[in-house]
Amino acid sequence: MTQYYERHLFFCTNERGADAERPSCNQCGSAALREYAKGRVKELGLSGQGRVRVNTSGCLDRCELGPVCVVYPEGIWYTYIDEQDVNEIIDSHLIRGIPVERLKLS
Repeated sequence: MTQYYERHLFFCTNERGADAERPSCNQCGSAALREYAKGRVKELGLSGQGRVRVNTSGCLDRCELGPVCVVYPEGIWYTYIDEQDVNEIIDSHLIRGIPVERLKLS
């Protein structure tokens, strides 16, 4: 059976609120960076069936390491800070298939 998408990129965009005991990824701007990634993937012609899908995710329960995203089918988790990091994940992992070691979470 073939996969519907070659790769699926999920961005945690959980928001717990300012008074929460734990941090949340959206406190670090994850929703805006997910939108950026989605636009960049479309701009590069990578989106669509059989290609790449960028999605919002609810809490992935790793917000203390966040913001976080995960690429499937490999199951590689990343943290990122800005558009430059997101570009590196797209260019290296999604296009060339080479994980970005410096942004990987274990």
